[in-house]
Amino acid sequence: MTVAHVYTVAFQGIEAREVDVQVHIGEGGGGVFNIVGLADKAVAESRERVRAALSAIGLALPYQRLTVNLAPADLPKEGSHYDLPIALGLLAAMGVLPASEIAGYVALGELSLDAQLTAVAGVLPAALAASEQERGLICPAACGPEAAWAGGLDIIAAPSLIAIVNHMKGVQVLNPPEAKLADQANAIPDLKDVKGQETAKRALEVAAAGGHNMLMIGPPGAGKSMLAARMPGLLPPLDAREALEISMIQSLAGELPGGAISRRRPFRGPHHSASMAALVGGGLRVKPGEVSLAHLGVLFLDELPEFQRAVLDSLRQPIETGEAVVARANAHVRYPARFQLVAAMNPCRCGYLSDPAQACGRAPRCAQDYQARLSGPLLDRIDIHVEVAGVSAQDLALPPPAEGTAEVAARVARARTTQRERYAPHKLRSNAEAEGELLDRVATPEPAGARLLADAAETMRLTARGYHRVLRVARTIADLAGSETVRRTDVAEALSYRRLAHLH
Repeated sequence: MTVAHVYTVAFQGIEAREVDVQVHIGEGGGGVFNIVGLADKAVAESRERVRAALSAIGLALPYQRLTVNLAPADLPKEGSHYDLPIALGLLAAMGVLPASEIAGYVALGELSLDAQLTAVAGVLPAALAASEQERGLICPAACGPEAAWAGGLDIIAAPSLIAIVNHMKGVQVLNPPEAKLADQANAIPDLKDVKGQETAKRALEVAAAGGHNMLMIGPPGAGKSMLAARMPGLLPPLDAREALEISMIQSLAGELPGGAISRRRPFRGPHHSASMAALVGGGLRVKPGEVSLAHLGVLFLDELPEFQRAVLDSLRQPIETGEAVVARANAHVRYPARFQLVAAMNPCRCGYLSDPAQACGRAPRCAQDYQARLSGPLLDRIDIHVEVAGVSAQDLALPPPAEGTAEVAARVARARTTQRERYAPHKLRSNAEAEGELLDRVATPEPAGARLLADAAETMRLTARGYHRVLRVARTIADLAGSETVRRTDVAEALSYRRLAHLH
């Protein structure tokens, strides 16, 4: 008896690895139906979903030994998207569909008991993998617009199992899906809404221009969250390659509503109760965490010291390397995580450490205990530290500032263009990613600036990492000013953004 083949994928990080679904109908067996190949519980339960779905379209499984092998057998198989390839393999083995034609497709989708196809995560990376293998793709209709972004491959996006059978028999041909862009109707918050806080706005502009991490410290109600929410509006829109890169992660996390892709940079703001698996990735099926969902965008951590210390320290490796690595006994799963960290915190638990009108009753112990929740190595990885003072009633009564998001975003875009051209041969995107000899070459200050930096490094006891982060910020400030060289004033401003004196 011949073996029918159809292909699907198993996900390891954002990599979609090929899985050969082999279906064999043997002699005897009395209706035994086995699925082998290191399948988890969701895959094992496919037996009942597939049996019911075939019954719903008027077909019964033969009363023989049915064996489904998911090869390679040593690769873990997880999720409900194996329902559709198993059903198609059975239809091919039973002679309902042409086995040679089915073997030319990658299929994934979950079957309901009435043979309808339900959307599953990971269709976009699966479509890209199918394109590389020069195969077509069969998926649920709800995932069709997502798959269409892969381009150049035959896509069958069907609402049900019977629709796939009719399409392949030529009875009712399905139209190919069309790629969709997400609706961008939601207005981006404008910097004109923030009154006062000129120092913080300047720091926000520098952070946006160079992709730098930023920490804002100030009393409650000073506008820290308002400023953070306006960061995505200052960043340049995603190019096509970046949008596809982010959408692959969102697809795996099941966060592409309607299969539509957005050109806006992501903004993620997890609650401080988030676990380590939620923030950096992991869990039972090793899903991408917030750091990966914020890839090429902004990760905003409000009330920073309220996060568990171990959770915060788990950010140190993604900040340095731009990827999150989740270690398992049988595999290391990697997700991209080149995010921009924007964090906010109060100076002490009550928030009024430096406010003479509402003086903290436990100062300075309150501030020391509160700030001690943050490790020095984590703070050292944050390029820009800025104090956000409380806003007075006089500031609130002023008219809106003349310069808003559009004007600042234009300067940021010019600085980013300069950096993109500078780092094009090195495949880097911004100053925040430059390091080593390359950083020394592009950011070494003029002699007066070099002397200032050397003196400051000694006085402020900068670590090697802190020293290089000052250089990166100074390079960004020079780019905003359109300067080829890093001047003394650029270094001075960059030094003013280093770790605040009251943070020990």
